[in-house]
Amino acid sequence: MPDIFYLLSKWWKQVVLFVLLCCLSVAAILFLQPRQYLSQATALRANPAFTDKARLFNNNIEGLYSSLGSPDELDMIVGTAQLDTIYLSQVDSFSLVSHYQLKGDAVIARMKAAYKLHKHTDVIKSGYGELKVRVWDKDKNLAAALANAIMQKLQLIHQGLINENNISTLASLQNAQQQLLTVADSQVNLPTWKQAALNKQLEQYEELIGEYRLIQATRPLALLVVENARPATRADKPRIVAVMIATLLLSLVFALLTVLYLEKTRKP
Repeated sequence: MPDIFYLLSKWWKQVVLFVLLCCLSVAAILFLQPRQYLSQATALRANPAFTDKARLFNNNIEGLYSSLGSPDELDMIVGTAQLDTIYLSQVDSFSLVSHYQLKGDAVIARMKAAYKLHKHTDVIKSGYGELKVRVWDKDKNLAAALANAIMQKLQLIHQGLINENNISTLASLQNAQQQLLTVADSQVNLPTWKQAALNKQLEQYEELIGEYRLIQATRPLALLVVENARPATRADKPRIVAVMIATLLLSLVFALLTVLYLEKTRKP
């Protein structure tokens, strides 16, 4: 096998020329690529037990609840972030069809914009149990606004899901109360004990309805935002230094392998 120093001394001009051509080509490609800015919003899972009315109306239980939920509960929110609904709403809110310069049919352009936003968005659960929404865009201010908007959309969706059970219970209580009132109005000359029981039951319904109305008005959060996204100070993509170093090393290795092959196949 030929010595590496011998190869370099004999073929150094060709090796240097090849490496320079590769580096210049990659540098030109990187220069022509649009700069992408990254913005990131971070949140923690709120405790779903906050929707329990016992937390609000029982002083002994309230102190047992933590304000933070389990990191495992973030998996459901990460799954929700894969839905097209999340991104279609942002396409409409931020006029992304024109931002991405998409032409043609309005419906198709809207779907393409949502797909492109989804491609440039990353919703993950970090190793520390945090929900991170990361968005890349050529406009650094828009990237921050999109990251915050997507986080807020996830907040609203899961906030609605958490409160839906209490809303359904409230509607059932109001319906039962109305039926009891109808029965009470239709009955005349009731015995005193029966009238007292009926009034007591109506009072219980009224108390429960008031409690569930308070919970519905409170609307416990699904996510606790730790940090809102901010405009980046410098571009995140392309990573010029890392790419150029990788190009230099790979082109050098390829050039050495090439000259080694040429040296071995040359006739004596």
